[in-house]
Amino acid sequence: MSKTFGIENIKPLIEYGHIDFGENKVQEAIEKWSEIKAENSNIKLHLIGKLQTNKVKYAVKIFDYIHSVDNEKLAKKISEEQIKNKKNIKIFIQVNIGDEVQKSGIKKDKVYDFYQYCLHLKLDVIGLMCIPPEEQSPDQFFKDLKIMSHSLGLKKLSMGMSSDYITAVENSATHIRIGSSIFGSRN
Repeated sequence: MSKTFGIENIKPLIEYGHIDFGENKVQEAIEKWSEIKAENSNIKLHLIGKLQTNKVKYAVKIFDYIHSVDNEKLAKKISEEQIKNKKNIKIFIQVNIGDEVQKSGIKKDKVYDFYQYCLHLKLDVIGLMCIPPEEQSPDQFFKDLKIMSHSLGLKKLSMGMSSDYITAVENSATHIRIGSSIFGSRN
């Protein structure tokens, strides 16, 4: 993830051929990426952070992936904006894998129903996403998400950050967030 880092920090990666970049905030992504994406159509932007429904119309225009879809109102708004913009966003359903009250995400026992709802809206759900509890080993949480994903027939898993990406990859992660390992600590 390149959040809080300016485009001058990112350009060397683009020049090297890296095409997937994650951002946490819609407004920061618009300011940072609009011009770059216009010049480089192969760049894919991933929204990792919480998406509020009032920002969906902007998010659909700039992002190619949304990793944090976690409620029906948000899913419906994304569906409506995709139709208006004639754009198909790739979606990850965010699962509250550790049942933490302070974290976003669908409760584990509601994932199947929410997935069906998203399919009804014709959303392109490609996988599941989670952020495991910080104070516990992520291994079992990653295994649980992998099992859940397989039960739905999904092939993509968005999980793992700089501190636990190896464990995530060992558990079949296809999308990892390793911004601080690449860019260093954020301001």
